Amino acid sequence: MLAGGAGSRMGVLTERRAKPALPFGGLYRLIDFPLSNCANSGIADVWVLQQYQPHALEEHLANGRPWDLDRSEGGLLILHPFTGGDEGGFNEGNADALWRQRRLIADLDPDIVLVLSADGVYTFDYRDLLDAHMARGADVTMATTTADDPERFGVVEVAEDGKVTGFWYKPDDPATYTVTMEVFAFRPDALLGTLEELEQENEELADFGHGLLPTLVGRGNSYEYRFDRYWRDVGTPDSYWQGHQDLLRAPCRLRLDDRAWPIRTRGGYRPPAHIATTADVRGSMVSPACKVSGKVLSSVLSPGVVVEEGAVVEDAVVLHDAVVRRGAHVRRAIVDTGVEVTARTHARSEDGEPVAVIGTDKGD
Repeated sequence: MLAGGAGSRMGVLTERRAKPALPFGGLYRLIDFPLSNCANSGIADVWVLQQYQPHALEEHLANGRPWDLDRSEGGLLILHPFTGGDEGGFNEGNADALWRQRRLIADLDPDIVLVLSADGVYTFDYRDLLDAHMARGADVTMATTTADDPERFGVVEVAEDGKVTGFWYKPDDPATYTVTMEVFAFRPDALLGTLEELEQENEELADFGHGLLPTLVGRGNSYEYRFDRYWRDVGTPDSYWQGHQDLLRAPCRLRLDDRAWPIRTRGGYRPPAHIATTADVRGSMVSPACKVSGKVLSSVLSPGVVVEEGAVVEDAVVLHDAVVRRGAHVRRAIVDTGVEVTARTHARSEDGEPVAVIGTDKGD
């Protein structure tokens, strides 16, 4: 699980936290979704590669306990950059990160290496992907979907039999709207062998899209697994905000209350939310320990948020322990952890404009 990127497109929201540690849906963190998918899919060996701002993320992971990964054998393994040998140093991309962990992968001798991004929002039984991968004997099987903004992703061209015949990494002029979801099943010898070849040829490892995937696709044994359910990459403030709006629409395509497929997270000990008699709350999600006395419309409030009487929160995402004071109006905005919004510092963005982001130096 790749959780070490800086997430620079998120601006102030990731200045002091790794993007996978960013809250989502009130109670959760982004990394909870792929971790819960692993737990629900019966995958018990999970390695998390960290690098950028790891402290809050590692605290949240809690040795894997929320996902039943705190085991005597296998379970959760957190991989940090290290010194020593030719594998040491900071990762220069996700392909480079795997290359630096090649000895661990080879020593485990797995049947499949499943590589996941830690910042997508979706539910997915990975066993379906793994079964399709094994049945075809593919070098790599890519989970794919369609996107309205394919230039943000790896774009693929697929033949009728599911074989991937073309791959372009974040192209300026995408040939198709079919994109990878950053969910890949690799045949281990194809993965490690190709990385070694690229290294020996002094090719750029960096991210998968630079050398690894184009090389594997060119060899003709790469396939897609088409995913037709809800998925959203929340790598920009606009997409992060839109993901929360998706949660509030009925019917919601992403169920957080599915008892057959629970989204697990590190539990807290906060009291229930308090909704005052002066409050007006409609079409919103309100987390524990919130105190709401004002108006909250079509918004998601994380734990501990305070909305005072006379304040308005509309079409917004308000993160942990933020305070919206009397007379303030927050509209179409993301308010970061611990921010205080006063009547003199309104956070408002009009329809069609970029989402307003109000940040702080508290990156927990």
